[in-house]
Amino acid sequence: MAETRLSFKEMCAKFAVTPRTLRYYEYIELLQPERDGRTRLYGPRECARMTLIMRGRKYGFQLEEIRQWLLIYEDEGTAAQMQAFVEMADRQLLQLAEQRAQLDDAIAELKRVREETAQTVAMGESTA
Repeated sequence: MAETRLSFKEMCAKFAVTPRTLRYYEYIELLQPERDGRTRLYGPRECARMTLIMRGRKYGFQLEEIRQWLLIYEDEGTAAQMQAFVEMADRQLLQLAEQRAQLDDAIAELKRVREETAQTVAMGESTA
């Protein structure tokens, strides 16, 4: 049975990315589609890699981190890649927790300033 291969356009649609994004991922060597003249064809390997790339982006990993992580699989295998992921995830979880704390502070401050301003406006309306 022949393995399914996606065209460039199908790959963009499947992963909801722009052609520019897909070309950039190829340029920085995250993806390496087969070529038939000017036609790019994406097999199961590239689809699996794209799934991992999209998941990594969702979690906030940098593209270079994702590229290095994908290389670990090719050079050292699954166990090494999984260990590297655990370490990357630990670092990212700390960073996301820090960002959440900063957002919580910003939200609390904005609410406070908004309330103070609303009170000032209300007082101005009652004296007018």
